[in-house]
Amino acid sequence: MVSSALLSLTLVASKVASQFVNPPTDLITKLGSAGIQVRYKEVPTGICELDPEVRSFAGYADVEKDQHIFFWFFAARNNSDNGVDPLEAPLTVWINGGPGSSSMIGLFEENGPCRIDSDGNVYNNPYSWSSVSNMLCKFMKTRYVNILMLTYTTDIDHPAQVGFSYSIPINGYTDGGSIVSLPDNICPEHAGENCGTFSYPNLTLTANSTANAAPSFWKTIQGFMGAFPEYSRNGFHFATESYGGHYGPIFNEYIEEQNAKNIPGAQNVSLETVLIGNGWYDPLLQYQAYYNFTISPGNTYDFDPFNASVKAEMYNNLYGAGNCVDQIKDCTARGLDSICAAADNFCADMVENIYDKYTGRDEYDLRQLVPDPFPYRYYTDYLRTERVQQAIGAYQNYSGYSSAVGRAFAATGDDSREAGTVEALRKLVEQGVNTVLFAGDADYNCNWLGSEAVAEEVNIPGYSSAGYTNITTSDSITHGQVKQSGLFSFSRIYESGHEVPFYQPLVALELFDRAIRGKDIATGSVEAKSGYITNGTAKSTYRERNGTISFAVLPPNSTYNTTTNRPDVGDDTSKLRKRGEGLLSPRKRFMLSMEL
Repeated sequence: MVSSALLSLTLVASKVASQFVNPPTDLITKLGSAGIQVRYKEVPTGICELDPEVRSFAGYADVEKDQHIFFWFFAARNNSDNGVDPLEAPLTVWINGGPGSSSMIGLFEENGPCRIDSDGNVYNNPYSWSSVSNMLCKFMKTRYVNILMLTYTTDIDHPAQVGFSYSIPINGYTDGGSIVSLPDNICPEHAGENCGTFSYPNLTLTANSTANAAPSFWKTIQGFMGAFPEYSRNGFHFATESYGGHYGPIFNEYIEEQNAKNIPGAQNVSLETVLIGNGWYDPLLQYQAYYNFTISPGNTYDFDPFNASVKAEMYNNLYGAGNCVDQIKDCTARGLDSICAAADNFCADMVENIYDKYTGRDEYDLRQLVPDPFPYRYYTDYLRTERVQQAIGAYQNYSGYSSAVGRAFAATGDDSREAGTVEALRKLVEQGVNTVLFAGDADYNCNWLGSEAVAEEVNIPGYSSAGYTNITTSDSITHGQVKQSGLFSFSRIYESGHEVPFYQPLVALELFDRAIRGKDIATGSVEAKSGYITNGTAKSTYRERNGTISFAVLPPNSTYNTTTNRPDVGDDTSKLRKRGEGLLSPRKRFMLSMEL
């Protein structure tokens, strides 16, 4: 879910783009499955993946005449640590949310094969999910979209106009979040450094709801699988976060529906796993969770952000007659765009943003004040360089967030609609899809209490009888707890903000690996199937208390220490780079990122 504070940071960051993009002339064109044209090129070693033996491709699936979805694919790393043959590894797709957020967030901040340091240099991420999967990252117009892992992995910018995905490229400049087109390739003096090549921000040239975005996602997957059959043979896994709580259930249920139609020329997508981190699923439950997380019962960091007056204000804005809860129920009952958009605006401004108004803390990690330097965002400038744009065949400048997509979704009130996500999650489990929900417990925006309530609402048989048990990992440190019944689980991850693979890279990687192998999340040693139930307490009761909460704004060059769960104040990412190069096994740790 995109906060106003984060949106402001994103819009400011997007102004860095200062050059026009020359359309690539070296893309290879293939016809993928379901008649979807794909244009792509092989990405040179060193742009992201540093191993010359690991192949990477980037390009576009032309899902409509003026809607072109960008993907970046990384073959599985084949080494002695994981024993993965890239041609035998499963395919994983990652998308971020928003709506309107680029999946490059997940790629460079969370689970991709590389990071960018403060000097613009590429360094290795030893916790890349491509260590176990072929990974595909996709740009979508959503809350969040992220990358693929240790199978073949692909990151996708979806829908059109998100990240490197485009509709109609135009040369122009940004002004207060708006794009102003230019009649020629000359950047006027008053535009400063805000000139670049952007998508024509027409709201009809992108998706405007979760359901409306599902067909273009399916077309993108069909195009990729048809163009790269050698990397699409052994199962399909989907991973996402944040608004992916809407995308994950609905997109993948749509895939199952398309499979059942046996469409000529289309591939049957063998969906095996859906993973969703800190998802936004059900607004009725999760707007109430803002009150639960900050006031009653409160968070596990013993941080009480509000005085009695503010607590009363939030309670009334949530439960008072005609306020947030009533408006969401009215949206559900009447289903009108205007009613749902009004509910979305009211609840975001008068409930969610109470936190921003009074605390000055990061919605995505309550431990830090804003501006929060984590996860690192040095990659945004890197992706705007001509060298990188040419290497990946980009048609437009990079931006982490598309305001056009955000406006399109806001107009339908998609954020305040449950959209059938809970029922879709239930159906996926019934269809034999391993469905894995997890949440970092320092995140306010899509907090773990809300995700826990959603998991209980899904109510898979046996889940209400299951208990929380510790998640054991290769470092012998307890990073969280899981509650699981068969193919459905919810995990609470300790000392983690919104982007779990950044703050807790090891447990994120091992959770992903266990999920795609169909093993239990707690140990990775038991087959997850009907009849398997975790034993433990009804609630997860561990409390971190306030030892890792910062009470001063951090220097912008601070680094995050995933061992102490605290910032190394005044450090720099060159040290982080050295740490990454010194780590031997992708299964021994991992690194994370953040959102917009």
